[in-house]
Amino acid sequence: MITPFDYFEHRRACKQKQLERSTRIANLPPQYHLPISQYEREILDKPIKELVQDVRKTIIKPIDILRSYGKVAVKAHAKTNCLTEIMINPGAERWIETINLEGPLAGIPVSLKDSISVGGFDVSVGYSRNTGKPYAEDGTMVKILKDAGAVPYVKTNLPVTLLSFESTNDVWGRTTNPHNPKYSPGGSTGGESALLAYGGGRIGLGSDVAGSVRVPAHFAGIYSLRCSTGRWSKGGMNTSMPGQEGIPSVFSPMARTLPDLVYFTKSIIEMKPWEYDHSVHPLPWRADAYDEAKGPKPLRIGVMRTDGVVPPSPACARALSTVASALSSAGHSVIDVQPPSLSRALVIASALLNADGCRTFLSYMRTGEWMDPGAGQIAFYASLPRPIRYIHYLFVKYIKRDSLWAELLSEFRERSAFEQWKLVAKREAYKAEWHAWWRDEAKVDVILTPPNATPAVPHDGMKDAVSSCGYTFSFNLVSTPPVPLSFTSATDDLVVRQLDYTAGVLPVTHVDSALDALPSDFNVSALNGVAQGAYQHYDAAKMHGLPVGVQVVGRRLQEEKVLAVMETVENLLEAEGKQYELLAIE
Repeated sequence: MITPFDYFEHRRACKQKQLERSTRIANLPPQYHLPISQYEREILDKPIKELVQDVRKTIIKPIDILRSYGKVAVKAHAKTNCLTEIMINPGAERWIETINLEGPLAGIPVSLKDSISVGGFDVSVGYSRNTGKPYAEDGTMVKILKDAGAVPYVKTNLPVTLLSFESTNDVWGRTTNPHNPKYSPGGSTGGESALLAYGGGRIGLGSDVAGSVRVPAHFAGIYSLRCSTGRWSKGGMNTSMPGQEGIPSVFSPMARTLPDLVYFTKSIIEMKPWEYDHSVHPLPWRADAYDEAKGPKPLRIGVMRTDGVVPPSPACARALSTVASALSSAGHSVIDVQPPSLSRALVIASALLNADGCRTFLSYMRTGEWMDPGAGQIAFYASLPRPIRYIHYLFVKYIKRDSLWAELLSEFRERSAFEQWKLVAKREAYKAEWHAWWRDEAKVDVILTPPNATPAVPHDGMKDAVSSCGYTFSFNLVSTPPVPLSFTSATDDLVVRQLDYTAGVLPVTHVDSALDALPSDFNVSALNGVAQGAYQHYDAAKMHGLPVGVQVVGRRLQEEKVLAVMETVENLLEAEGKQYELLAIE
């Protein structure tokens, strides 16, 4: 429809999808609307590995598992607005009759980010333009899940544009954090984190381009693993930026507990996803690497306490110190590290991600459609005439004396192919620098970092904190597939190697209003523009009780090692009486 008359089509589509969702919930079988029984609580308390064994032994019926988690998912949605497509009936109640009982996920409900395609359902990605267009068949990742015996039952909310650590759009509304409704559960896989944190599922599937499964885990208090490119399938999804390969997105697992995250990751890899998707490396699960990382030999742990752009808030610094101290006390070697400039990574990655001047994600917008304030800010700046952008750049750099913020702002613009290739060359040189630093200087097994400078942001807080993503975004930059290039004489003896960093997040503690308050002499105005935006919303008193996580970063294709170190960390914290407490299922 012609602009601006497509506004009416936009409003109609949003109302239709919300009505469809509420009708599907209301029309679920009566069992989904009853109180949780004791039998169902026993099901909800079991790890998925035990549930699979019970299904195979006919101790538990798959339909009972589905209805137990479906019931809690409905409750989670009522509290947080986390669900989009309700696939329970029709859908899951029918699929469960023919599941593969020999599969590693036999009878296990799995939730999916809204961008993942399931036959018979829309893949709106939060855009009204994409509604009313159900996919004809399952995408690759869903085919793998079903062949493994899993049962997709709900899809979950995300931000329009997918470029936010919040999860809001006109089609489905705003998702809230189950710990505090005034705060975001993260993004772009925020519906998943809200559902899993509440207890409406044990495992889910998201995607990550700048921290989209890791930041939600940090904000909502769950577990996630950003897999290396090519370890999991990337087929069968819709996106806001098709063709964007400067910083590739990867499917990645999320879970309510760490044992479930390990089992889920292992199960999918053991399904040989390379036989479904040409982009997956034929690399089986390596039990020896997992066992070695958990073995008696002490680990060498690097601690990156800041990204050099936004200093970690007291809450995030405390969580990191807690983990580092536990590892050190257990006999592991723990050292502070200073990797190559992460501010440079943030600049390069931001330029690559929006090299089209934001034209692609804007092309799906209809008149009057709500825009995430952070993404909107980037799009507005990219649309300014070049002379105005340059004058503002000079003002920020020389009047405000903020070189970092000035450089970052200058990169928010459309690029020619000639300019894009230069950016790719910068990316590859930076990756080589990181690889050499880790190999020759750091020589660590993994690196610990905060997942974000602050805990969860309040709703619409990404307008100010839009560029505060260096703790996760940077590791996606260095994970992009290798591209041959020629170096200057200073580096012509280096060979570009794939770095593909695996990174997991586990919850460690909660914000404490007394322990995590800013020092009395903390001066926000002395920070750079990125950090000022992040700290504008840090208030330990208001944030009291929000989850705080820690990120474990490994090298390329080291999923087994990263998961093993995460388990070591959690076991040590439990031994010290500091194990993270999940939200109780209501």
